Amino acid sequence: MRKPLLLLTAVIVLVAGLWAMRALQQPPPPQFAPSLGGPAAPAVGEEPRQPGTGGTLPAFLPPEAHDTIALIQRNGRFPHRQDGSVFGNREQRLPQRPRGYYREYTVRTPDLGHRGARRIVTGGDPPEVWYYTDDHYETFRGFEVPADGGTR
Repeated sequence: MRKPLLLLTAVIVLVAGLWAMRALQQPPPPQFAPSLGGPAAPAVGEEPRQPGTGGTLPAFLPPEAHDTIALIQRNGRFPHRQDGSVFGNREQRLPQRPRGYYREYTVRTPDLGHRGARRIVTGGDPPEVWYYTDDHYETFRGFEVPADGGTR
């Protein structure tokens, strides 16, 4: 009589454990995804700008990102073969779009012998949305690129 009870208890514990593991494996909610209806919200400490009024790139972008943006706008010769490849958005930290909508580009990190963690991800062709991540896709910050590229 004890063996069936022990077996039943083991099965219940196993099922509960599998359910808990599945719940823990769900991706976290997006850390940052701007509203789809309008421009990205300004970063903390950044002055809001009206769309289409020109301006400069936000202060949170490192200087090397300016070079990457210029290359993207020129369809330039990218330093890494992965630049311009499809960003899959598997973690769903950006708004859902059809596969191929997002593209990723490396932002050089000085004194680093590999690609590093910094990227710009664009959406659309030509890009209509821009995101920056410095922690290899864990978090994103949206930004706008002024008509002149913001590099002046």
